[in-house]
Amino acid sequence: MSADDVPEHERIPAVENMAAAAAMSDTGRESTFVGGRSGRIGVAIPIPSPLDSLLVERRASTGDPLAWSIPPHVTLVPPQEIADHVLPEVSDHLAAVAQRTEPFTIRLHGTDTFRPVSPVVFVALADGAEQVAALEQVVRAGVLGSDRAFPFHPHVTLGHGVSDAEMDRVADEMAGFDVSFEVAALRVYRYGADGRWHPLADHCLGRH
Repeated sequence: MSADDVPEHERIPAVENMAAAAAMSDTGRESTFVGGRSGRIGVAIPIPSPLDSLLVERRASTGDPLAWSIPPHVTLVPPQEIADHVLPEVSDHLAAVAQRTEPFTIRLHGTDTFRPVSPVVFVALADGAEQVAALEQVVRAGVLGSDRAFPFHPHVTLGHGVSDAEMDRVADEMAGFDVSFEVAALRVYRYGADGRWHPLADHCLGRH
């Protein structure tokens, strides 16, 4: 599928229009929050299609209700409340980081869990984890700087907050999972009025 085949309402806005796009909900109405216009955003490495659909299906099979609300990704910056007038600064920061970062490869292989600390089962990164960790350090700085609740551990969630039996089952089913993809961009997501996370802008890696 080419970019021209994607319906206009599903296209990711250009980064220079990020502030304007963030002022709109997915229904096209402005979203106003207490204390001024703002919203929750996150920054992540997106999982490309069709791999993303497979991971959504696997997560949904556990009964995790967030499977349909959160696109598969590797988190770089967890959700933060950001005022819309700060978005241009966020965009500039991410653009600068992206330009200094060359595309690299992630290999997803096998599964692991954060239990008993956190009820999460995930697909592990066999290759690319060091590059992701280095990227997280520079992305989660400046305007996006925040305290870390846990040590950073790049992963792709397969189930969160579901029963141990379901987490064990999906971990076993995906134990032999082995796929690689190129990381070509950082993606900004925004939490929508529909309770889902939507792509807001991409920042392509490398100089163009």
